[in-house]
Amino acid sequence: SNVSTVGRSANMDTGERDFLNTPPMKTVRFGGRVTDMLDKQQRGDSTDYELLKHQLTDPDIKRLPWAERSQAVVDEYMSFLSNLVTAQTVFLCICVRMVVSHFTPKRVTICEEGVDISDSDDEDENLPRTFERCHQALQLISKYVPSTSRFLLPILQENFPFIQKSSRTLECYIHNLLRVTVYLPVIRRDVLELIIGKLLKLDVSASRADIEEAEENVTDSQRTEDLMEEGLFDMDEDTPPEHLPSSTLMAHPEAEKLDALMSVLMAYIKDVCHINGCLHVDQTKDVYRDLLSVFDKVILTTHASCHVQYLLFYLCSFRLALAEAFLDHLWKILQNLSQPAVLRQAAAGYLGSFLARAKFVPVHTVRACLDLLLSWIHGYIHNQDGSGSPVCCDISLHGPFYAACQAAFYTLVFRHRALLEADMRKGLEFLQGLNLERVVMCQLNPLKVCLPAVTNLFAAVTRKYQVAFCYTIIERNNRHMLPVVRSSTGGDRVSANTNPLDSFFPFDPYLLKRSGQLIEPLYQKWEELCDTEDDEDDFLREETPKTECIMGMTPSSLDSNLQSPSSVGSPRTGFHRPF
Repeated sequence: SNVSTVGRSANMDTGERDFLNTPPMKTVRFGGRVTDMLDKQQRGDSTDYELLKHQLTDPDIKRLPWAERSQAVVDEYMSFLSNLVTAQTVFLCICVRMVVSHFTPKRVTICEEGVDISDSDDEDENLPRTFERCHQALQLISKYVPSTSRFLLPILQENFPFIQKSSRTLECYIHNLLRVTVYLPVIRRDVLELIIGKLLKLDVSASRADIEEAEENVTDSQRTEDLMEEGLFDMDEDTPPEHLPSSTLMAHPEAEKLDALMSVLMAYIKDVCHINGCLHVDQTKDVYRDLLSVFDKVILTTHASCHVQYLLFYLCSFRLALAEAFLDHLWKILQNLSQPAVLRQAAAGYLGSFLARAKFVPVHTVRACLDLLLSWIHGYIHNQDGSGSPVCCDISLHGPFYAACQAAFYTLVFRHRALLEADMRKGLEFLQGLNLERVVMCQLNPLKVCLPAVTNLFAAVTRKYQVAFCYTIIERNNRHMLPVVRSSTGGDRVSANTNPLDSFFPFDPYLLKRSGQLIEPLYQKWEELCDTEDDEDDFLREETPKTECIMGMTPSSLDSNLQSPSSVGSPRTGFHRPF
């Protein structure tokens, strides 16, 4: 055409124009077709060609909004990009950066009470088409320049929106990053690490206690009103916000954002691992390896995350071999003396929590893991007893041992019924074979260090089936109080009712509602200890909580509700809602 609009004012993107404050649109008048100008330049008439060069070097001219144009313009632009990066690879990063800049909705400025608020345009119905064209362009560039993937990751990192941005913006960007990994799988591990690292920051900023408090305090009407104001009815394009049930929305803003992003990642994991509804074993193994690498680098090293680790939990539910591989991986970390003690303790926490909570882990796997754990624990006790040195309760020296004990106790609390229900006689023989009495009676005294909620319930279970008798030891521990005990994180602590082991149960109940719908059928909830008719166990029936109100064991979610027994010669009346 004779007139081509190369740039436009920022305010024009909104469809409105402030005449006094907005300068005229920047346009370039060529006076003819580009091909005609090039022909004239070859014949010696360079007037129009020089004009075009001058106009295109003007810094005030914006890039062509190619992704929103007709298909003919898009095709020409794709061809231009291909020729440019092939002939001049120096422009590769510029072109890739331009494509990635379209991975989020364009920005609009909204004036609220005299204040300009800039955020993504949530009403752009052309976003799916724009994203599709961006991925076509990126695939085309990578086809002609195979090294594109090496330069792409830093650009994806640079352009990642701040975690405080709207859920819509983050969801779009993460969706597009994951889509890139489908045609450039070589960067999938790095992309997952980038995304999960960002989600972990969001996860730890929304503590379990804060989420629970927000859910308790907000009414349905307040929840709907607040989330509409925050713009957090997000990117389920098939379900308009007004049709989204308020019961599926989180009252806590960060939790609501995290819920949407976890839903995107879980959908990605499912789609990549399945073809036509059937599990693709090789692809699933590849995803598992990538996710396990990310687990080791950023998830295992993060204390007190509540939800992001469930990505691996969800993936392991696809196939028993994955769950067993994950357990084996954790077991190797726990045993590895070259690993830092804090990571070995974290691995023990993951091991016990996974065994306790993963409903898809069968009883024979639980039994095999308990055999391994208790064999290692007995070996540790034997080595300490034979060392010739005084044995004392020192977490800085024996942290992995105590973490392993707590993992075993925790697993037995949750899975003892499954271990016994198929064959009570064989189940009792198995429990007796674990020689739990020796563990609780040893000089290292694990009952003194383990979390009181775990200790109390473990004592109740073992007393019920007469495989260990813990209450005398618990009473003695409470009577003497804990001495100054060095914590695994450094420094001294003096207390009898804290969390000296820095206990962390990573698979405490999942609180996010929408993504939690995928977790719920896979999850082993706490079951009451009330399946006996024996009178002496009435306290279990009466005082074990009926629901998982404070649903986890991790102390941050129950500090104000947890009390150590003051006298436990006989079972103490009242567990203080540890689940």
